[in-house]
Amino acid sequence: MGRHEILRPSRRAFLQGAGLVIGVTLAGRGMAANLIQGNPADVQNPEAKAFNAFVRIAPDSSVTVLSKHIEFGQGPYTGLTTLVAEELDADWSQMRVEAAPANDEVYKNLAFGLQGTGGSTAIANSYEQMRKAGATARAMLVAAAADEWNVPAEEITISKGVISHQASGQSSDFGSLADKAATMDAPSEPTLKDPKDFVLIGKDRPRLDTPSKVNGTAVFTLDVLTDDMLIALVAHPDHFGATVASVDETEARKVPGVVDIKTIPQGVAVYAENTFAALKGRAALKIDWNLDAAETRSSDEIYEEYRQMIGGAQGLEAANEGDVDGAMNGDGITTLSVDLVFPFLAHAPMEPLDAVLMRQADGSIDCYNGAQFPGQDKAAIAEVCGVDPANVRVNTQLAGGSFGRRAQFGSPYMREAAEVFKASGMTRPVKHMWTREDDIRGGFYRPIYVHSLRGAIDGAGNIVAWDQSIVGQSIMNKDELDTTSVEGASDMPYRIANRRVMAHQPKLSVPILWWRSVGHTHTGFAVETFIDQLLDKAGKDPVAGRLALLPDDARERAVLEKVAEMADWGSPLPDGRRRGVAVHKSFSTYVAEIAEVSIGEDGGPKVHKVWCAVDCGVAVNPNIIRAQMEGGIGYGLGAILYDEVTLGDGGRVVQSNFHDYRSLRISEMPQVEVAIIESSAAPTGVGEPGTPPIGPAVANAWRRLTGQPVTRLPIMSAAGV
Repeated sequence: MGRHEILRPSRRAFLQGAGLVIGVTLAGRGMAANLIQGNPADVQNPEAKAFNAFVRIAPDSSVTVLSKHIEFGQGPYTGLTTLVAEELDADWSQMRVEAAPANDEVYKNLAFGLQGTGGSTAIANSYEQMRKAGATARAMLVAAAADEWNVPAEEITISKGVISHQASGQSSDFGSLADKAATMDAPSEPTLKDPKDFVLIGKDRPRLDTPSKVNGTAVFTLDVLTDDMLIALVAHPDHFGATVASVDETEARKVPGVVDIKTIPQGVAVYAENTFAALKGRAALKIDWNLDAAETRSSDEIYEEYRQMIGGAQGLEAANEGDVDGAMNGDGITTLSVDLVFPFLAHAPMEPLDAVLMRQADGSIDCYNGAQFPGQDKAAIAEVCGVDPANVRVNTQLAGGSFGRRAQFGSPYMREAAEVFKASGMTRPVKHMWTREDDIRGGFYRPIYVHSLRGAIDGAGNIVAWDQSIVGQSIMNKDELDTTSVEGASDMPYRIANRRVMAHQPKLSVPILWWRSVGHTHTGFAVETFIDQLLDKAGKDPVAGRLALLPDDARERAVLEKVAEMADWGSPLPDGRRRGVAVHKSFSTYVAEIAEVSIGEDGGPKVHKVWCAVDCGVAVNPNIIRAQMEGGIGYGLGAILYDEVTLGDGGRVVQSNFHDYRSLRISEMPQVEVAIIESSAAPTGVGEPGTPPIGPAVANAWRRLTGQPVTRLPIMSAAGV
């Protein structure tokens, strides 16, 4: 066997019914993309023909789609494959998928201009592109059949993977014509189906990655093992912005299995023969950290400084319509004010960050990781390790979640992994790992935000003014207005004549990053809880009041009306229960949710059921859309109930793992009912838009239960329960 082998470890073997037998597969270049599926059909069919950058057809008629988007639980592998299969008229059983290689030009996200998955754009930016890829391959197969059978191309049909010419009685599978078809001229503008003729799009379809994840054959980065591989862990500082002053390695080097210790820009790396030794060695390090440039303020101190910035002269204007100050001070006006506090949030994916790097005999480097921005990862490795980017291969693996964590411009995590690999001498493969404690304490959080809102109601019960200030770090590190800080507030859909939204963007040493639904994580909560309070003060129903404020052509109307119908809004409720509603647009998708809530045994909210209506344009796979709404609701509910990362006295992170930064338990997950609005509009994102409405829907119900508005998250911590 070759030096670098990928093993499926014993923790998987029991799922495969193989006892302690460990499967062994030689890992050649580019092999990992096939191994991640647990179905290396195209490895066994190296003669598969490429019809374009996205479609390959093998002699056995299997069709492999190269996905430019990573699969980390959101369903793009299945969605993109559905688009190709629809236009190709393939049978679903023929379809396969694997990760595309790292190439920012060929596989760029059309919304970003580089290869990357994020912003709920996988289907939205690929809808027409992947359909054209399938239609192109179909046209080439038809052309090959017409030439082979000497019949007119327009008389040839394809159905469920069978190419036929009815008049002559001739037919063929894809594989028999693949060689010839691959040589045919590709049409410059292939004809796409009329949506009325769709066979697969719009129908429930099982996910392609589910079987391998159930039977244990799916390979994540954690499963990538090679012979002679080192495990590396980095000791990071307890304070953001701190650097290594000195390190005593004496005790760490005594740990059996520890091979070496190196100081790198990000901290101190411990290399060992196994994970246990790396953990023990790292724990034995004695490091003095230089805190001169470190963040030493506590969360409470930061909150207070943010409050002092509200109303200051340095605000950035995000929206300004009408005369807010005049409307606030008019005759017969009733005003309402509220301040809201949002904590740092970690992403906490089930699979923390990891990467395997190995140098080949020719000096090139292979990287195996769950790459959300593979081109950026490739560039980072090349720069740090001093190799030509053409000699770096990023083999994208399945990933166990992200929620934004793996999408970092400049790839700081991969730079750390590359620094670790470079410092090792690059003579042995290195698996660089973060533990969950590393990840939760390691920063790149959703920033802290403080909102201050004022509203005005006239004598007739009309909301006549809205004044909102938002204070928080710029995720995009901008000095000018960062639209991701105000999205969902600056463009709120409600017709309020006098409206002002201002932003303040302080600088901190705490590294930050987008978190599932980015700015909508806090603006959606602020807008929907405050509008609810204003409507209540005006004596108006939460649903009817919102509808009255929405323009007649607003797509929010349909989801709000639908969710009210689903929940039978206004019907009597069991004693001790109340309902809250919220509607929000994010990533061009419209979602309305109603939550039914009671006071739980722990004194906090118990959410019994959530109704959800979503308008995401064309529903490529309703099954995945429902799953993403359910997942977004569960993720958002756990965050607003329990989650916060706190900087304690001196700026040190308090939380460390799921015991004090906890996910929603399965017993706490409410029943969820999802309705998808039928639409012919272009498809939009579904990975993130289910998350923003759940927080305000629950908070609005909680206010009706307790009489107290939620002004600080998470609810359980703020309520002292």
